[in-house]
Amino acid sequence: MTSSVPGKWLLAGLCALALAVPAVAQTVAEADGQDQPPGELVPPTSAVDFTAAQLDSVLAGDWRSAAERARDRYRHPKQTLEFFGVQPDQTVVEITPGGGWYADILAPLLRDNGQYVAAVAAPAPGKAAEDTLKQKFAAAPAVFGDARIVIFDPKAPVFGPPGSADTVLTFRNVHNWVMAGTAPAMFKGFFRVLRPGGVLGVVDHRAAAGVSLDAVKGSGYLPVAAVVKLATDAGFKLEESSEINANPADTKDYPKGVWTLPPTLALGETGRAKYLAIGESDRMTLRFVKPEGPVPAASVPSPAKAASSP
Repeated sequence: MTSSVPGKWLLAGLCALALAVPAVAQTVAEADGQDQPPGELVPPTSAVDFTAAQLDSVLAGDWRSAAERARDRYRHPKQTLEFFGVQPDQTVVEITPGGGWYADILAPLLRDNGQYVAAVAAPAPGKAAEDTLKQKFAAAPAVFGDARIVIFDPKAPVFGPPGSADTVLTFRNVHNWVMAGTAPAMFKGFFRVLRPGGVLGVVDHRAAAGVSLDAVKGSGYLPVAAVVKLATDAGFKLEESSEINANPADTKDYPKGVWTLPPTLALGETGRAKYLAIGESDRMTLRFVKPEGPVPAASVPSPAKAASSP
């Protein structure tokens, strides 16, 4: 689990110590009349190594079920979170976390030195609020700490105070917002809650190259260019993309769209072995950044304008 030492101090201290050790060793060697110190120096753990070790510990946590662990080979959580630059002392907002597959990783990782926020859409009129995450967090405070839940309106989303988050993450949700017509408002909400320099990490089902958005809109797959446009229209800059979650075996031409594949297996027993052999979908993994400097006013609408967005 995570260290009880404040994260920002620890990570900064590790880096400072890494610079100091060679100088100290050289002084000792000179006092002994040696050009080089005897034996090999063992450098202290870097901030990156520290985060990697914390992720390894969390991923091995006994609160993660066997079914959750089985999906690691498709979702690559360690590599994905490292690519997005998540660190244990950050404030991370996860958008629409569902049953909490990533919450079981992120909330424990951020428990001691950071803050995990689950952003959950407000229920439709007449429907009960989603209590799955609330019950999960309440049942194991030693695991999840003070993980929080924020409820948002998809048409005018507010995920927290402006500039309050270091990272916003969303996994396999953008296609739902595109189908509902709320995607532009959602991306503008991400932009507002992030601090300048903050990261937006997006994973979603990737459509075949050259296919238009209209051609795949109901399939669960999205063209990469369509997702990039949503983000850049909101003011973000695409920093890097990754093939961490790629699946070349995914042919993307199924009767029930992406839901034909596991874990949904929408066709039931029909073709089950075939779809299990393909595995989960081919996915884009995109890292966007909120620019440090001023952004043109047209890219960052006022809250009043955002509230009226479709």
